[in-house]
Amino acid sequence: MPFDLSLSYPQWQGSGRYENLPRGAEAAAEICGRFAPLVRVPPAGADDEADGELLHGVHRWRAIFAQFRSAQDILANSGARRVLTAGGDCAVDVAVIDYLKGVHPDLQVIWIDAHLDANTPETSPSGNFHGMPVSAILGHAPGPMRPYLGAPLEPARFRYVGIQVGDDGDWKLQRELDLRRLTPKEAIAGGPVHIHFDLDALDPLEFPYVAYPDGKLRIDDALALVGRIAREADLVGFTVTEFAPVDEDEARAGSRVIERLCEAAVAPSSQAK
Repeated sequence: MPFDLSLSYPQWQGSGRYENLPRGAEAAAEICGRFAPLVRVPPAGADDEADGELLHGVHRWRAIFAQFRSAQDILANSGARRVLTAGGDCAVDVAVIDYLKGVHPDLQVIWIDAHLDANTPETSPSGNFHGMPVSAILGHAPGPMRPYLGAPLEPARFRYVGIQVGDDGDWKLQRELDLRRLTPKEAIAGGPVHIHFDLDALDPLEFPYVAYPDGKLRIDDALALVGRIAREADLVGFTVTEFAPVDEDEARAGSRVIERLCEAAVAPSSQAK
């Protein structure tokens, strides 16, 4: 089925290497807007943008929280059942997954990323929120955010793809919750699924337009995986994050890959026509 909302969510404050994320977020939004009506999360206010203080274990907390609440309001008022999101850093998916889980209580999440993103505010060595979204959707969000989130995702409904890098806090939560990888031949259950796609999961020899080039996933394999999930399950959410081109040439080159990923996500409905 096609998406009925594209959400431009250009948050960069969660990243430790954020300089090129605004350029990437805008380029990704331009692509995603071709697949569904585009709505933009407004940037944080000037005071929040400038505030780099560590609060609740998170750097630039005020800007992150303000944008999180704005995204929640947009999603709640949209009535959307299928959401395509252009980030921004990885933490934009906290609001999106929480919303989709409210619409689809049996939601499954496939987290495609080179990094585990499973630190908590207590275990994170950096305080960068883009390293915490997995823990947040599983019930370990920063304290002030928890009252605004629904029930946590059940760990059994979560699968990793492409993970390569994690620190002690990441691996600790992964072990405690038994967070598993999606094996190459594992069938995708037929219910609603959301894909989180951090572009740094891709092999930097093929896709170097990221700030943390730690991935090993080939582009063709990624396209095949997204297409398979879209065919085997009900793909209700697809989020692309961490696009960090250094100039407009890189933005154009990387955008072509993002467009192919979006096409793979909607291909089953296109074929049905």
